[in-house]
Amino acid sequence: MPTSIPAPTRERPAAVRAVGLRKSYGDKTVLDGVDLHIPAGCVFALLGPNGAGKTTAVKILSTLVTADGGQAQVAGHDVASAPDGVRAAIGVTGQFSAVDGLITGEENMLLMADLHHLPKPEGRRVAAGLLERFDLTAAAKKPASTYSGGMKRRLDIAMTLVGGPRIIFLDEPTTGLDPRSRHAMWQIIRELVAGGVTVLLTTQYLEEADELADRVAVLNGGRIVAEGTPEELKRLVPGGHVRLRFSDPAAYRTAAALDGAARDDEALSLRIPSDGSQRELRSVLDWLDAVGVEADELTVHTPDLDDVFFALTGDRAPGTQPAPAEEDVR
Repeated sequence: MPTSIPAPTRERPAAVRAVGLRKSYGDKTVLDGVDLHIPAGCVFALLGPNGAGKTTAVKILSTLVTADGGQAQVAGHDVASAPDGVRAAIGVTGQFSAVDGLITGEENMLLMADLHHLPKPEGRRVAAGLLERFDLTAAAKKPASTYSGGMKRRLDIAMTLVGGPRIIFLDEPTTGLDPRSRHAMWQIIRELVAGGVTVLLTTQYLEEADELADRVAVLNGGRIVAEGTPEELKRLVPGGHVRLRFSDPAAYRTAAALDGAARDDEALSLRIPSDGSQRELRSVLDWLDAVGVEADELTVHTPDLDDVFFALTGDRAPGTQPAPAEEDVR
């Protein structure tokens, strides 16, 4: 008996729903019962090690690949029985650009308009508007082969938007871009969501998911091993703490009585376990006030998504550093 897909919440209907998605290639199981519920109008990030099945999941949801088992609906259409309805509602930008470098940026846009069967005048209007929106008007008459990596990515997404999709799948859209182009792409994604578009983002950059995603799912071994907001996932990982440093040895000795504090007598510093919440930070400060001492420096460390990724998959995401970040708050 097929697994039924749960109904979306009344507060926020689902743009994408999937239950029990399975896919194997030969004797290799890529997806082993993946469930997804992506609310409309959000950025949902799918994280996982290379080969975890992120791209396969996107291909199934965008009707490019058939699942071996399970069910999925996109924009209310079943991916198996109503693929045309799914395709009419989505846009897909893969890891590798779909831009044709032999023709101009404008010609790429007009080609997409033709593929969407837009009347010629409407196609030209839509193309011109998107080229302007993505700051490509000045380069519109130039061959796309002359574009920088960031320009090609912007053109790629502009082409994806020609059909007015409500849901966009972005499969590692900033891979290979320099930091400036990545940040420009982030702003584009924020603007799309502000306009009501739902984005499913796969990425190898933990910072990117932390910056953009409303919800994050971690895919490992063909299964979703954790899902939640970035803050919820960070709270799954131990190691958050507050660090207090003192210049006055007497103040340090007084503060060392704080419950749970780990001492570093040489550095005159204390490390107090904390989840980084405002409530716990206020509790530490209130205790210091109560005993009449003041720390010269207070820093808060909360686990980041790299810590979460490492804890759940046993591997760090490419391009990340293992050193924890500390935030100066006083």
